[in-house]
Amino acid sequence: MTVYRRDDIAQQWPEATIFAQVKAQQGEVFRSKEGRRTVQFRLAGKPYFLKYHAGVGWGEIVKNLVQLRLPIISAKSEWQAIRFLESHDLSTLSIAAYGERGWNPAKKSSFLVTDELTRTMSLEHLGAQWRASPPSFQTKKILIEKLASIAKVMHENGMNHRDFYLCHFLLNESFAEDNTITAKTELHLIDLHRAQIRQQTPRRWQIKDLGSLYYSASNILLTQGDLLRFMVAYTGRSVREVSAMSLWHAVITRKQQLQQRERHG
Repeated sequence: MTVYRRDDIAQQWPEATIFAQVKAQQGEVFRSKEGRRTVQFRLAGKPYFLKYHAGVGWGEIVKNLVQLRLPIISAKSEWQAIRFLESHDLSTLSIAAYGERGWNPAKKSSFLVTDELTRTMSLEHLGAQWRASPPSFQTKKILIEKLASIAKVMHENGMNHRDFYLCHFLLNESFAEDNTITAKTELHLIDLHRAQIRQQTPRRWQIKDLGSLYYSASNILLTQGDLLRFMVAYTGRSVREVSAMSLWHAVITRKQQLQQRERHG
């Protein structure tokens, strides 16, 4: 059994009973499916999010493997992904508690408690606002380069996200007064339960992440220059080099595949 508790959680939840307490924790349920439950709750007046994994069962594991998908059997992958991002100075969720017990992958129970990120806005929502109130060139440039930097650091150090969409980037709303984003504006990457960490990120997963990000930005007012600016920052190459790169063309193809899949349901 593995248990980590930050001081504020340790004061409220004794280690001996922590699995029973997280299992019984009440609050606003955001997800309850496939043995995983996500709950927003308050403890001693402070807001948290709990992701509790009760064991997915062999049926779900086999179904995922048949579909060539890696099954999510515990909170460990998200715990590791958050620690990875922290170690590379990338903003993400803050861990308040984590635990895992059991050896049977179908019955393993685990949990992850994180602080609630307050006063934030997803980039998906921000992009929708831009359609009515376009940003300045400088604001858009800074944000594109921030996104490219996060993707670059993540991929160059062996992590791929697997749900790399704009809705999983949260921007502090401190910029909202004048709709300006600066180099100091924090951008948090969340929803990391499917993330994978290796010595090196496989090219196909690199393309899938970047293609997903491009697809999720399809409805935002981006120019070809904006897209190339992202790839220049991501690769460290010139515009001419990026335009000729097989990676760039593979990302475009992946984005088009996702659009076709959406059109055909």
